[in-house]
Amino acid sequence: MKRGPKPKGQVSTNWSSDFAYVIGLITADGCLLNDGRHIDFTSKDREQVATFKKCLKLKAKIGIKHSGIGNEYYRIQFGDVLFYAFLVSIGLSPAKSKTISHVLVPDEYFLDFLRGYFDGDGTSYSFYDSIFPKSYRFYISFMSASPVYIHWLRKKISDFLHIQGHLDRSGNKPYIQLKFSKKEAVILAKGMYYSSGIPWLTRKHLKIQRSLRIIEAGRGGEIGKHAAFRTQFSQGVGSSSLPRGTSKFAH
Repeated sequence: MKRGPKPKGQVSTNWSSDFAYVIGLITADGCLLNDGRHIDFTSKDREQVATFKKCLKLKAKIGIKHSGIGNEYYRIQFGDVLFYAFLVSIGLSPAKSKTISHVLVPDEYFLDFLRGYFDGDGTSYSFYDSIFPKSYRFYISFMSASPVYIHWLRKKISDFLHIQGHLDRSGNKPYIQLKFSKKEAVILAKGMYYSSGIPWLTRKHLKIQRSLRIIEAGRGGEIGKHAAFRTQFSQGVGSSSLPRGTSKFAH
């Protein structure tokens, strides 16, 4: 019996900053359908879906879907058996939100992956303390419904940036928060946005940059005076401890 043609993947799985960023997006908000072929990515930000499409060089069109309460979302779906198998091989799966334990990402691209995950399942906020007006509060957090995954993420961030954060599962929330505050949030922000010309979600990037400008201008109280801005990644794309293109993995 003659075999059919070998499937050809439309997505290159060569690691790069753009590719690692997309893997972070998929880890946060992507969906692997149960057919072993199709991947769906949905977001309320059209820019994010457009960046996803650009980074993977997809030909599929961006569609719009509406929720039952009238919210509008942007969506792209495509079929690629080989890319689907690759995603499974690095730790992703259908219905992954509670079962994911880790994602195999080359060390030199971990911060790109982290930025993608932040753009999907992360948030930042800042404010002046109402009791101590000169004290500026700055926080960055990540969310996950998988305890094993959020502990893995915390350890990876600690290994790279030497910050610990803390875990919070308040009340009956179905997810766990990994939260970084004050000086650690500054170090994390500088690590994720280590260079210009890398993909990010504009609204989240601008929000963090506004906070950093307040801190760097010395208007952030204790953080502004004492926060450590230097990280091993703060000099740009080529300054990580491993050269680009190395295939060392850690999990």
